[in-house]
Amino acid sequence: MELDFIGIDPETGKDGSPTAWVDHVRQEIVIQGWDASEELTAKISGTAWVPGHSPGVPEGETVIRIPARMVPILREACNVAERAGI
Repeated sequence: MELDFIGIDPETGKDGSPTAWVDHVRQEIVIQGWDASEELTAKISGTAWVPGHSPGVPEGETVIRIPARMVPILREACNVAERAGI
């Protein structure tokens, strides 16, 4: 797996930091973030966001949170993926 490190939360300490990478082999943007609270996950799970789509968080998926201050980092991850043809 070839990961391209894009960036880390600019207000991070030494541990547990939201981070973004691009995986060129799997053609994915990879995000590390904070666990969503049970309340937030329940709110997301209880709403059908797209008409005709089942509500809930499917098996094998999870909800994470990242700080809005990481928007430039996520934008760069999208740009890197796009330039790579991902």
